[in-house]
Amino acid sequence: MFRRKFWLTLALTIPTVLWGHMLMSLTGWNAPAFPGSRWIPPVFGTAVFLYGGIVFLRGALEELKARLPGMMTLISLAITVAFVFSAAVTLGFPGMPLWEELATLVTIMVLGHWIEMRSISQAQGAVRELAKLLPSMAVRVKGESTEEVPIAELRDGDVVLVRPGASVPADGVVRQGSSPVNEAMITGESRPVTKAEGAQVIAGTVNGSGSLRVEVTGTGERTALAGIMRLVEQAQTSKSRAQALADRAAFVLTLVALGAGAVTLVAWLALGAEPAYAVERTVTTLVIACPHALGLAIPLVIAISTTLGARNGLLIRDRRGLEEARNVTSVVFDKTGTLTLGEFRVVDIATVDGLSADEALRLAAAVEADSEHRVAEGIVKTAEERGLRGASASEFQAIPGHGVRARVDGRELHMGGPALLRMLKADPTPAVRSAAERAAERGQAAIYLVQEGTVVAAFAIADAIRPESREAVERLHQRGIEVVMMTGDARPVAEAVALELGIDTVFAEVLPEQKAEKVKELQKQGKRVAMVGDGVNDAPALVTSDVGIAIGAGTDVAVEAGDVVLVRSDPRDMPRIVELSRATYRKMTQNLFWATGYNVIAIPLAAGVLAPWNIVLSPAVGAVLMSLSTVVVAVNAQLLRRLKL
Repeated sequence: MFRRKFWLTLALTIPTVLWGHMLMSLTGWNAPAFPGSRWIPPVFGTAVFLYGGIVFLRGALEELKARLPGMMTLISLAITVAFVFSAAVTLGFPGMPLWEELATLVTIMVLGHWIEMRSISQAQGAVRELAKLLPSMAVRVKGESTEEVPIAELRDGDVVLVRPGASVPADGVVRQGSSPVNEAMITGESRPVTKAEGAQVIAGTVNGSGSLRVEVTGTGERTALAGIMRLVEQAQTSKSRAQALADRAAFVLTLVALGAGAVTLVAWLALGAEPAYAVERTVTTLVIACPHALGLAIPLVIAISTTLGARNGLLIRDRRGLEEARNVTSVVFDKTGTLTLGEFRVVDIATVDGLSADEALRLAAAVEADSEHRVAEGIVKTAEERGLRGASASEFQAIPGHGVRARVDGRELHMGGPALLRMLKADPTPAVRSAAERAAERGQAAIYLVQEGTVVAAFAIADAIRPESREAVERLHQRGIEVVMMTGDARPVAEAVALELGIDTVFAEVLPEQKAEKVKELQKQGKRVAMVGDGVNDAPALVTSDVGIAIGAGTDVAVEAGDVVLVRSDPRDMPRIVELSRATYRKMTQNLFWATGYNVIAIPLAAGVLAPWNIVLSPAVGAVLMSLSTVVVAVNAQLLRRLKL
């Protein structure tokens, strides 16, 4: 709308300027005269006022109805004063009309608004980008055949075919097939995630090289994508403390501008200036004092930072939480599932001479492959993650209370704990025994591999530390932030994890209901605390902390607790939040400084304090300066997009 208005307003302004007095006085050039040519500036100037200025007049009415005079009120007052004065002069009132000033002023204001709207539209494009992820049609499976239907017709329980390269049309569960799926647009995870039978898929993600048959579990407003879109919209419309401050400053500045305009008019008339000159100074003052840049300084940064966060898997529920994250001095991590995987893994291996650690793990995984025990699953998964192909086992047998036995590569092997060694009357070598004792000191379980009655290896089994946790702790330390770990585990287990990660403070053996008290304990020491937890068990602690961060929520954006929801279970997202908060605050303060500093200098210049030295700003120049200040603020906000999280 502003683009269309600008081009037509510009076309109407050109003849207004060509046949007006301003161009002639500046260049000495006269436009061709013909009967009625003297009416070109009034007629075209009036057209510019009514067509280009109507949007400002309507905006002013809305502001006055709400009793919140602001930018639109000032612009409307300026162009109305210029129009009424010019019309009066044209009809016989003594003075010089301001038709060219009026036309150029309106044109430049419309251009400024066009640029502003483009910036805001780009900043708030996150919701539109998310909406584009959904395909318009889906392939529904009907018995042995398929049919193409609009996604609005999908219902829970329907089975859809997702072909290679196609977008998933609805949330669902894979019932047949296996394929890598790109979830980067939802979770920020750059690597495709393999989806097989039983895996959940998210609407809007892109299928890879395989085909999938997916049973629909959520459509329309009940999809994870729709929930994320709601969160982004809420965050972009929520107000931060800085926004509230900017709004108050803009309101005060409006009142200052109105007062400055009135004082300017009265002062110049009292000094004996021509009415046209006094009106011109007043119009310039009103225009240049518009709190346009001030009103744009914060919302644009908010929109861009929210978009940036969403693209990186950081969903902001409450703007104040993100704003507060820059002041955090202590970050409290829940251990299980946050700093650790919440699953058993082999964390250390000791073997006898002649047997490599990888070979011992390969044999152990083969023995445990048919076991249902969680420790057995951890051994098998560790072997898979290390790319060790399991040997085939036969004659598998579970020995209740002791372990398991199986035959692998023609050898009889046993796996179990100390009870198994007592049953088999087997003694480990000093090196293997020492490794098992070290594991016990760290609160880890020691599982032995016994071959033909001889202990050949010991495996330390523990809740494995996430590969990303160490980097997360290091990055927080680089920012001068203390890292605290809170867990219900025994102290030796907690301290072993803390020692490996370089964590500063450990709260061990903490019950879920005691976590909020531990957060308060830190706050009483004068610390600004961020709590990173799962959003369910840790909800009271998340609410108590200065910044609550729900991690591992996946796509469950309905999680109630937490100012920020992390889509991924990646502790490195915590330093990313701090970085985003600090960068956002920097942009806000830069924009506020520019917007307010500009007005402090510009208002006296517009009023004519330097007129004795022949330095005077015309309304058109005032409009250019005001629009430029807005553009500077908009461009500075857009630079936030370059932030690498």
